[in-house]
Amino acid sequence: MSIDIVRGASPKPASSDALVQLMASQTDWSGQMFTGYPIISTAEGPHPIDALLVSVDKGIVVFDLIEGPHTGGYGVRQDDTANKLEARLRTHRELMQGRNLRIPIHTVSFAPGVSPLPQDVDNGHPISNRDTLIQALKRFKWETGEESVYKAALSALESISTIRKTKTKRTIRQEDSRGAKLKNLENSIATLDAQQMKAVIETVEDVQRIRGLAGSGKTIVLALKAAYLHAQHPSWRIAVTFNTRSLKGQFHRLINNFSLEQTGQEPDWENLRIVNAWGAPGGGHRDGVYDEFCRVHDVEYFDFQSARKASPRGKELFSGVCERALRQARKSQSVYDALLVDEAQDFSPAFLELCYALLDKHKRLVYAYDELQNLSEESLPSPEDIFGKNADGSPKVRFDDLGGNEPSRDLILKKCYRNSRPVLVTAHALGFGIYRQSSKPNETGLIQMFDHPRLWEEIGYRRREGELMEGSSVILHRTPESSPTFLEHHSDIDDLILFKRFDNEQAQADWLVESIKNNLKNDELRHDDIIVINPNPLTTREKVGPIRGRLLEMGIGSHLAGVDTDADVFFQPDATSVTFTGVHRAKGNEAGMVYIINAQDCHSAARNLASIRNRLFTAITRSKAWVRVLGIGHGMNALMQEYEELQRQNFELKFTYPTKEQREQLQTIHRDMTTAEGKQLQKYQQSVTDLINDLDSGKVHREDLDENMIARLKKHLGSDHADPSPDRKTDQ
Repeated sequence: MSIDIVRGASPKPASSDALVQLMASQTDWSGQMFTGYPIISTAEGPHPIDALLVSVDKGIVVFDLIEGPHTGGYGVRQDDTANKLEARLRTHRELMQGRNLRIPIHTVSFAPGVSPLPQDVDNGHPISNRDTLIQALKRFKWETGEESVYKAALSALESISTIRKTKTKRTIRQEDSRGAKLKNLENSIATLDAQQMKAVIETVEDVQRIRGLAGSGKTIVLALKAAYLHAQHPSWRIAVTFNTRSLKGQFHRLINNFSLEQTGQEPDWENLRIVNAWGAPGGGHRDGVYDEFCRVHDVEYFDFQSARKASPRGKELFSGVCERALRQARKSQSVYDALLVDEAQDFSPAFLELCYALLDKHKRLVYAYDELQNLSEESLPSPEDIFGKNADGSPKVRFDDLGGNEPSRDLILKKCYRNSRPVLVTAHALGFGIYRQSSKPNETGLIQMFDHPRLWEEIGYRRREGELMEGSSVILHRTPESSPTFLEHHSDIDDLILFKRFDNEQAQADWLVESIKNNLKNDELRHDDIIVINPNPLTTREKVGPIRGRLLEMGIGSHLAGVDTDADVFFQPDATSVTFTGVHRAKGNEAGMVYIINAQDCHSAARNLASIRNRLFTAITRSKAWVRVLGIGHGMNALMQEYEELQRQNFELKFTYPTKEQREQLQTIHRDMTTAEGKQLQKYQQSVTDLINDLDSGKVHREDLDENMIARLKKHLGSDHADPSPDRKTDQ
């Protein structure tokens, strides 16, 4: 047994450190201990508790920390803090039995710098030092020690039970309906795990990163962290930024709810700002980090259109304007005390450098990112590569483990609380093409693969057989530690995931609208429990139009996110409209029921197949309960064959790890191309086709061709060119 310790900001560092050292060595009890948390709302304003232990063995222990040699008034402080905490916990019905609190609250003052202790110790207000604390704690008991009450108390103290509640109350009439199952799922994740809570509260005087899968709680952790820092340091200027604009409302709601729950006050939105990454002149909701950097440093600002004219580099446009701004800035001007970046995998290192430059000397930059945004590689370079080096050659930022009980600089959230094991493994199997059959003999169907095999284990997979090394066969599976079983046990696997093929778009639309109608009428799902995703962003408006028209005829409202709504809105506030979206706007959002239409487009493509499969991966991982993958024709048949093989493998990933040369070949074959590059490739293919046809017909003879050209073609197309198949044997 052990105690998980979460170190928050504390104005009493010496006594806090001493308490952590003593409690970290204890193996007789289990539970969670916080320093500098929670923050209780009082008539005088927010009141942080010095330290708090929540344990099945003890109940709740409130620590009054004494930083110096003077102990005066400790009994009054104990009573005051205990009364405030009890008043807060009494508002949670699940913690009450009649008029009595179901979990005991004990208090103790800890004065590590006081020896000997005062002689007039009141037995009702124990005080201890380093030598006597453990003995004092042994006297505290929780006779009933109920696990469910312990978890409910943790949830109440973390404020998550209130924060995670959706805006619209669920009306449940059937115990086994989808709505009832979804409500139970939401209740089951009402408590943060220890690693998430560490990420919320632990703060370092430097850069901190938070990594994890989609659905591991990065966004909620970052929102709560911003609110916690604001409550502890209301005078700090703090900013939260992100890539997906529809996250703005979600951040506002989470931060506001946490602040109200913890402090009884709304945030001071002048000091705690939720801003876009790019932004535009004009102030208010148009503000952005890049825009503010340009204003403060008096450098030229580029909007999207002017950036495209100045440097037409497609998706690298924002990176280009950030690099330009950094070069033009003469000297960094500090604007923020802390800056938190979500979805950092969608930003270039230049944007993170820009954020770093806007911070004061403490450089409190927290960036969270999805380890698997780009399935074939780690989504961000190392901190040394991003932030550069000091004049002496040492890295400005490094995430070395400091050891001991120091706050963590590098946190990995391994548990996925959104996707069940079958849903997440399906997304990975299809994203990588694990069970895809190649159209060419003796070639693997793999589309992409991590350059670093260790990433599989970092995201929660374990080896069933084989080794995670190049050229080796391996079988990977997910465990209950990384994929909690309650996420999948509410429904049969065939209901969690359904692949369905149709002959044409009309049949697909007919089935979809009837399913949505049934979800709302019989399944007790709400409109905002449903997302319909079209993977191809270029065709979304065209493809969803007829389906939305059919729903309107049935009296079912819908909207196309970012088109019928403001760019910052994904779900309609009144929850009476089903969300239709392209895959890019879906990022960062989730729903109980996810429908993916036209999935046949994701099976194969002449170019950009890796990116296309990434879209399918992203779409599937939006689901926190059920996913329906719909498609048309042969491409859908082939996609279903991949899924059926995954089922036969019991949702485990079995493959041969490609070598470096094979991975490079995969990246070449399935690389991204611009529209212009694609058109040029089509021209080349047509020219080759015409030449072959003319040779076949006799219009052109081999002797007509330049021998040097023939030799060069043989060099590129000969039998010794690289083959991406891990199974192919090289001729000796």
